[in-house]
Amino acid sequence: MSAAPPPSTPANPVRSTDLDSRHAAMALGLSLPADVVLYLLLPMYASQFGVSLAEVGLLLAANRLVRIAGYGWVARFYARHGDRASCTLAVVAAACCGLGYATLSGFWALLPLRLTWGLCFAALNLSTQALATADPIGAARRSGRSRAFIATGPVLALPLGALLAYTVGPRAIFGVLAVVSLLALFVTRRLPSKPHHSATSTVATRRFSRPNALDGWSFMEGLALDGLFIVGLSYLGKDLLPGGAVIVAGVLMALRYLAEIFLGPVGGRMAEHFGAERLLVSLSLVTSLALVGFGLGWLWSCAALIVVLRALQLPLLPPIVARRTPGPERVRALAARAVWRDIGAGAGPLLAGMLLPIASPPWIYGTAALLLAVAALACVRRASAPPPIQENITP
Repeated sequence: MSAAPPPSTPANPVRSTDLDSRHAAMALGLSLPADVVLYLLLPMYASQFGVSLAEVGLLLAANRLVRIAGYGWVARFYARHGDRASCTLAVVAAACCGLGYATLSGFWALLPLRLTWGLCFAALNLSTQALATADPIGAARRSGRSRAFIATGPVLALPLGALLAYTVGPRAIFGVLAVVSLLALFVTRRLPSKPHHSATSTVATRRFSRPNALDGWSFMEGLALDGLFIVGLSYLGKDLLPGGAVIVAGVLMALRYLAEIFLGPVGGRMAEHFGAERLLVSLSLVTSLALVGFGLGWLWSCAALIVVLRALQLPLLPPIVARRTPGPERVRALAARAVWRDIGAGAGPLLAGMLLPIASPPWIYGTAALLLAVAALACVRRASAPPPIQENITP
């Protein structure tokens, strides 16, 4: 009988990668609820936070926009210090942000918290994606399961936050969520303690390069689904259901994350069977049709369809990036795609705040749908081209 492998050497490297990916996703899932609950409560209770509606849009966009400049710094810190140190620092800072949401008021008091959270998310998200794609075998499956773990926290926090806001006000929930964030320290201590990506010192040496098809899709996905759709759901839903708008909006936003729990793994398995690029393009085109219906007034049915489609699409991008950019450049490429999505998702709330009061929803969401479809078709042209010989060739 052969001897068992020593404890320091994993008996199954894929199993070890699965566990690391799961722990990083759990850390993000425990730290994320304060941010998503703020998206629910800040627009509806702006006066209780001491901000105007215009300032709400800036605050909700700030955490995205800071990552445009900050992802390079975060990626270099991650390359030097590894997953455990990066995620532990991010978790502690995220808890401080939640405590600040519970106690501070005014634009200038809340803005530093939003900027800090943006960098926290960058570190946690980068670790989650890098660990999910550390081994090409099963990368899509791990990415889908990661989305499920990440979504668990928001699913529980959004209805609870809506209920507490309706009964005792919008502040109490953030104190609870600050404590929840600290629970993530129990899983960050199990992450790899040393940088394990060969040559990660080259990560983010170039902050920007000419955008490719995936960059364009990431931008439009963030703009349409993480920006215009989410803000529009609260804005238009408040007019349709003025009485219990916060409860209904909280449940709908929770369903968005619940769909990620059940459908994120499904999207990962579908990608392994049908191809991630082909599935991304197909689902994006259907999402464009749903956005048109959303703008035309079929609010709840199209919102439910968009939630499903978004959940299926979330696990697709990391394995595509890992396949097109193998080797040590993979982490830099993942960070670059995240930057472009953040640009779109940061611009989305700003555009929604400016356009929804003055422009018709069919025009707003029809235009977004058209641009998303064009970005998707650009990806299918890129996917059908011969594989590039060099790692960083753009279409």
